[in-house]
Amino acid sequence: MKEFQSRCDTIEEAYEFMLAYAAQGLEGDAGSQTGGQLREFLRRTATALTGLGDLYASTIEREGLQPASAYTAFGAVLDRDARSSLAAVELVLAQPSISSQVIDNLNASIHLRALLTDLFLIDEILKSLEVRLKPDATTI
Repeated sequence: MKEFQSRCDTIEEAYEFMLAYAAQGLEGDAGSQTGGQLREFLRRTATALTGLGDLYASTIEREGLQPASAYTAFGAVLDRDARSSLAAVELVLAQPSISSQVIDNLNASIHLRALLTDLFLIDEILKSLEVRLKPDATTI
């Protein structure tokens, strides 16, 4: 679960950075420290999105979460949204200059918003399961 949660954190951190970047009204990212940070956040996001659906599926299988059909069905949604978001992030990264407006549009993308909602949902579910499955330290 830790790797999946780490990827969720990476994507959420990047989104928060992108919100701040979009608010700056920059014409482009060239030559600025913020622009370099933006590209690094986007690259880390692309890495975190790559294979996210497969990682989710292996996490669910490894943890034996039930009912498996509910987790598997959601996995298909997560995989689709992650792939769509990855395509959008890679498109933005391919641009020679990334303006605040481009990032604002990426942030507003239904694909990225759906992915974030997916991640918030499953991250909270996994965290609550982890707490419930964790052995009680007081019983030792």
